Amino acid sequence: MPTVEIYTQPWCAFCARARNLLESKGATFREIDAPQGSPERAEAIERSGGRTTVPQIFIDGLHIGGSDELRGLDRSGELDRLLAV
Repeated sequence: MPTVEIYTQPWCAFCARARNLLESKGATFREIDAPQGSPERAEAIERSGGRTTVPQIFIDGLHIGGSDELRGLDRSGELDRLLAV
């Protein structure tokens, strides 16, 4: 099973949508609480190449993007491939 990491913050609808999609796929993931101004948020920004929004999602260290990108990967069938590695 690949390592999935998702940087989130409380009360984020996009974060909940991404978590729900990953859970529906049976993926296990590490959720990293990254509220604005936190060291975890700075880490997410650095790892994602400067993207300041949440969620930021990584699969085996590969930056996937946010919720919309995750949904796009699911629609194309690519997410299943990435999660099956």
